[in-house]
Amino acid sequence: MATTGSIEALDDVVRGSSGGSANTVSIRQGGSAGGTANTVSTWQGERGRQDKGVKVFGCEDCGKKFSSLSNLRRHKLTHTAERRVFGCEECDKKFSSLGNLTRHKKLNHTGLKPYMCGECNKQFGELASLMKHMWTHTGEKPYMCEECGKQFSQLSNLTGHMRTHTGEKPYMCEECGSQFAEPGNLKRHMQRHTGEKPHRCEECGRQFSHMGTLKSHMRTHTGEKPYRCEECGRQFRELSSLKQHMTMHTGEKPYRCEECGRQFSRLGYLKAHKRTHTGEKPYKCEECGRHVRDLTKHMRTHTGEKPYKCGECSKQFSEVSSLKMHMRMHTGEKPYRCEECSKQFSRLGHLKHHMLTHTGEKPFRCEECGKQFSRLENLKEHMRGAHTGEKPYRCEECDKRFNRLGSLNRHMRIHTGEKPYKCEECSKQFSVLAGLKIHIRTHTGEKPHRCEECGRQFAQPGNLRKHKRTHRGETQKK
Repeated sequence: MATTGSIEALDDVVRGSSGGSANTVSIRQGGSAGGTANTVSTWQGERGRQDKGVKVFGCEDCGKKFSSLSNLRRHKLTHTAERRVFGCEECDKKFSSLGNLTRHKKLNHTGLKPYMCGECNKQFGELASLMKHMWTHTGEKPYMCEECGKQFSQLSNLTGHMRTHTGEKPYMCEECGSQFAEPGNLKRHMQRHTGEKPHRCEECGRQFSHMGTLKSHMRTHTGEKPYRCEECGRQFRELSSLKQHMTMHTGEKPYRCEECGRQFSRLGYLKAHKRTHTGEKPYKCEECGRHVRDLTKHMRTHTGEKPYKCGECSKQFSEVSSLKMHMRMHTGEKPYRCEECSKQFSRLGHLKHHMLTHTGEKPFRCEECGKQFSRLENLKEHMRGAHTGEKPYRCEECDKRFNRLGSLNRHMRIHTGEKPYKCEECSKQFSVLAGLKIHIRTHTGEKPHRCEECGRQFAQPGNLRKHKRTHRGETQKK
């Protein structure tokens, strides 16, 4: 229930004036038609108060302006030795004004939250906080940036946003000199120096420097995923994860490389990409001493971690890009098209290699026999198979060795029983893609392998080879 004392939280209210006209704001208690109302009078007279939004009282020290003389007086204390003279007896925190101390006590120590949201029942200690919260339901964003047109529900958010245009960073760390646009960012940064982690998870004991990080962590215990994509229904623990996911649907790539024009959906991707131009490798691996562009990805080569899992076949990958390419095997998506012959590919690298079949270019030459190849990988495989006999890829199950990584991967399916290639017609599964392609011909009736002797056609090359023996046998009998 709202009380008369609760109205004191509204800083811009000046009571008890005579002679000035007044605007009254009624706040009903109890929600009944016959309930009493508290009235708040805002004075628009000549004694230290101006029209709403007009800020004519300027601070001589820093130039900041205020709409009321009382607000200016409170602000002036931040420049004098009198600042933070009101101490809280509960937690020893200090404030520059009695009003701020009173508000702090009410919000943090009394637990009193008399203002309740009629939409979601959330409660607040101040009427102003409730009014701001209501904009999350109405979607109202009354504060607009004049530079880019972006709108905000709170004035403080607009103020912070404006610094992205001006580049202003007024909050400086006294330890290292780093500067920040928001005071909250400075506070979080300071915890790096102090090592302070005041927020503790009651489930596992893990501690965090930010309350927001603890709340996000708690969802790993509860399984809660409150952020849902309206396009596909997928849910996320973090709002930032949902925003990143949405770029998959919108195709938005707002971050552009000035060197090559390539665009990215995330700022982190752009930063990593820029290092391919500069050659910068800022991160050193403590395991092997190598300098790398992306330490997180590199560490997975040591730990064997594969955090990205395919929802179709449960195969796991160390990089999200590898998972995306793998998913095309299930979906059949081939976004890369050859302009010469219209053949399509699931990977850009495959298209580039294919293009060499049109140009005839074979830039990779074997120094042993002079044979040339269109791909470096093919040259390396040739060297191992024809000249060195090297078989660097070893099966950990049976110790069999291979000269190609792809051959080892196919062999491993013998041990795992994995059959990732599925026929959409009859659901039969295969361990190798070639097996699926041959099987598909039983449905299509395609017989691409033709005997030059008699014109008979076969679906499999092995069957053609067997058939050819019948001609050789006929020749021998004659």
